[in-house]
Amino acid sequence: MTEPRPIIIRNANLVDPASGRQEHGHLIVVAGLIADLGPGIDVSVPPKGVRVIDAGGMTLAPGLIDLRAFVGEPGAEHRETLASAGRAAAAGGVTTVVCMPDTDPPVDDPAVVDFLIRRARDTAAVRMLPAAALTKGLHGAEMTEIGLLQAAGAAYFTDGAKALADPLVMRRALTYARDFDALIVQHVEEPRLAGGVMNEGELASRLGLPGIPREAETLMLERDLRLVRLTRGRYHAAMISCADSVDIMRAAKKAGLPVTCGVSINSLALNENDIGPYRTFLKLSPPLRHEDDRMAVVAGLAEGVIDVIVSDHDPQDVETKRQTFAESANGAIGLQTMLSVGLRLVHSGQIELVPLLRAMSTRPAEILGLPQGRLQVGAPADLILFDPEEPYVLDPASLHSICKNTPFDEARLQGVVHMTMVGGRVVHEA
Repeated sequence: MTEPRPIIIRNANLVDPASGRQEHGHLIVVAGLIADLGPGIDVSVPPKGVRVIDAGGMTLAPGLIDLRAFVGEPGAEHRETLASAGRAAAAGGVTTVVCMPDTDPPVDDPAVVDFLIRRARDTAAVRMLPAAALTKGLHGAEMTEIGLLQAAGAAYFTDGAKALADPLVMRRALTYARDFDALIVQHVEEPRLAGGVMNEGELASRLGLPGIPREAETLMLERDLRLVRLTRGRYHAAMISCADSVDIMRAAKKAGLPVTCGVSINSLALNENDIGPYRTFLKLSPPLRHEDDRMAVVAGLAEGVIDVIVSDHDPQDVETKRQTFAESANGAIGLQTMLSVGLRLVHSGQIELVPLLRAMSTRPAEILGLPQGRLQVGAPADLILFDPEEPYVLDPASLHSICKNTPFDEARLQGVVHMTMVGGRVVHEA
């Protein structure tokens, strides 16, 4: 592949979540890396052959890094492909996506990891990193070859939408992964308590739907954190959704445990009342919680207890969503809308822009040990240029995902991505 053309982006609002920088200035990209940035750069006479992009005061920030997205390849290409997910990600300002391993076959063999890396390199507009299965066949009984899978390029280890329920297997996995400095990611939901379809409470009773108590999440989380204390393995709770979980994570971090956690963009922006008249596009795992829980996770994010925001992108087709609420599949798409939905919190004064972007770029990069997620000289030029104020009404037909199961159908949003760059190459322009 030829070296990308040098680019000057001038008159931008530079926002670097890694350093807290917010200033008007310019940025220069050479050979796929950030060569210089700041207000004092002379860009009045650009060298010949350099592309100049006038940002017009829009925000220039590191590209987003999504630690949790289901992409259908291999085996479920009717739901999503690496190519379609890449287009959706680029349009939403996401420059790196970690793909879940619950495919067909599952990502439990180094050959599958290698296939996905090569396939993504050939077809996807953004960086796609495969997560590997934590147990063989995702059956929760026998550990995968963590060392070999990591050497093949696996980003981390998880059983995807399944929780690893067996405490002995989890203890062994944490102990084994510790020797490789590998990251274990858990879907924190006790399966025997999670037999319902929405948050347990008054609303579920009025709708006549079986509920999922918060304890399904907190019991699994507390168990895992005790195993982390025992083994000292690196652990990440994929998505927490309630106030009790925020308190549990705060205490674990204060105790010095090597733990981090994430939250779904849906849990930050929506609550159980949004389900309304049995809207199946809002049937999710973890379920949308009470408004008090939503406010608690927003506060936990602002405080830094919650490290990352994920899209939890999970495309579902008509056959699995156009059912009764109880029988429909969990999941919603979110790659393309994660940024603009997150900006709702900024516009409503619930969180500042820099902490929001830090949870979507810098912290995910730090957790995975990636060089992206920062506006610094020498860092990869994975960048987004967006107008955080520009309004639009979401039309599902405009989404690049194959499936259109968005919970934000016809929602009024702000924040349009005008350019996405990956490794110095422009992969999306609006």
